Amino acid sequence: SCAPAVKGDIANLDDIDALYERIAADGRKIDIVVTSAGFVEWGYLPTASPEHYDKIFDINARGMFFCVQKALPLMNEGGSIVLVSSCLHMKGAPQYTVYAATKAAVRSFARTWAVELKDRRIRVNTLSPGATETPMIDAQFKSREEADHVRKHFSELITLGRLGRPEELASAAYFLASDESSYITGIDLVVDGGWSQA
Repeated sequence: SCAPAVKGDIANLDDIDALYERIAADGRKIDIVVTSAGFVEWGYLPTASPEHYDKIFDINARGMFFCVQKALPLMNEGGSIVLVSSCLHMKGAPQYTVYAATKAAVRSFARTWAVELKDRRIRVNTLSPGATETPMIDAQFKSREEADHVRKHFSELITLGRLGRPEELASAAYFLASDESSYITGIDLVVDGGWSQA
């Protein structure tokens, strides 16, 4: 049967509650949680506002934290949690200071939760994408031309010479969520075409 879609805002704890209430009402349990919240807004340290900081942390870190916490009562033993971070948690990228910090928090969550949840045999891993061809790139710029210029720039920085494809990230998430990775927990699987290693 098809899984129901539940619309919500991960920064809104009531919406997260509504998601899990729906699952519980349907008599379902959870084997896999993949949290892929991501909001990017540029901001340099000297000029970043408290609103900028709070918005990014609310979505990328706080929302992800409570999304997982609230899933736990419904999770089966031996489940898998995949937290989508970013390779930027390992790099110093100007203007991404708050975004990268939220993704470093996500990486830290995986390490700690892997230990906290081991008695339930729930594995927790991080997936850290690099630049990937998604609408998130266009959303950061005022025009398609600006976005394409940045795509070209990123491609020049990436060892494989191109942006990632969504299906490549989906394959990596599937690996971490499935029994194919049954002896893996607490890791950071970086899928960035070699960008962070160059």
